[in-house]
Amino acid sequence: MKKRRPQNEWSGKSRGGAAGYLTFVFIIKYLGVTMAYVLLSFVVIYYIPFAPGATASVWFYSRKILGKGVLSSLIFIYKSFFSLGVALIDKTAASAGMYNQFKFDFHEPGEVKDVLNSSTGAVILGAHFGNWEIGAPYFDKYGKRMRVVMVDSEYQKIKQILETQKKVETFTVIPVKEGSLSHIFEIRDALEEGAYIAIQGDRINAGGRGVEMEFMGSKAMFPVGPFVIAARFDVPVVFYYAIRTGYKRYLFHFELCKMESGPGYKRVEKAIMESYVKGLERVVRRAPEQWFNYFKFWK
Repeated sequence: MKKRRPQNEWSGKSRGGAAGYLTFVFIIKYLGVTMAYVLLSFVVIYYIPFAPGATASVWFYSRKILGKGVLSSLIFIYKSFFSLGVALIDKTAASAGMYNQFKFDFHEPGEVKDVLNSSTGAVILGAHFGNWEIGAPYFDKYGKRMRVVMVDSEYQKIKQILETQKKVETFTVIPVKEGSLSHIFEIRDALEEGAYIAIQGDRINAGGRGVEMEFMGSKAMFPVGPFVIAARFDVPVVFYYAIRTGYKRYLFHFELCKMESGPGYKRVEKAIMESYVKGLERVVRRAPEQWFNYFKFWK
């Protein structure tokens, strides 16, 4: 009998295939980013009823977590899927060389600049929120290659698109393969070379361990892996989010992880997780429609 995946566990695959991505690539290339937004406004209407699981998850999020009414929740579902589409369009346009069409603001405290300007490696924890990929070229100003830890199925999808379009990756991927620990050694080597290791800290992959945390007023499961990595390699930890704040405009929000830690990895990883969850809640409350976890995240 096939083992059933827990409802609060991500399958490791996002909705949508390469064909959908390439359609928008074509529109962006020949008609422009704005026309892609216009098309998206109609595509979202089609998408909602044909993605019942994702739609139900957003409905729960709106009604039970955010406390919105019925009409407001219906509007919120549309805004959520539209925001996801905009993120896809914008990161595609940026990777196609249209980076100068966008405007960026920065919340980058001096202590974060000190970390990113040093020769020491760093772990950068993000989330499936906003549009973190659009900020990848920004890290080049520090003269380092950013290494993104990504589930192998997601990496293969992106690789297929890049190869089709003959585009160069703006970051190097460290793929996480099922049943393999090779990514741990790649992370270790990259940190020793002074690279940035970017990890998303908000999804439990198939077979992964999770810890229950208070998030947005309800209990939710967060993965243990990213925080164990951040604790064990003893390097600075930075939280990073790219929040869309307007038409072709983003805010790059950085925070240095601050915590009270003691002896033993378990306490350190828990302290990092607690700091991360609190920071994530602050940015999600700022732009709740840019939270892109379309499965049963909360209990």
